[in-house]
Amino acid sequence: MKVLVCYDVARDDNGARRLRKVARICEDYGIRVQYSVFECLVDPAQLLMLKRSLEQAINMKVDSLRYYHLGKNWKNKVEHVGAKVAIDMENDLLLF
Repeated sequence: MKVLVCYDVARDDNGARRLRKVARICEDYGIRVQYSVFECLVDPAQLLMLKRSLEQAINMKVDSLRYYHLGKNWKNKVEHVGAKVAIDMENDLLLF
């Protein structure tokens, strides 16, 4: 299933550190499509691990997370316009 993960991390004393940590966690599961938005192609177990890691990384009093569950038929629910064309996570091959 595809899940859109969005986050807003406060810019307090430790905000930059939390922001980097949240981004790194999201990079482990998906692809950045906007500054604070990742598309993650995960199974239910991976989604639980992702959510647990993110929710441990943020400060619940000042930061926020949003999960948009796009499901298996996500291709009909996502429309992209403009620069920075998104990578097709199911068909494009990434080499590191």
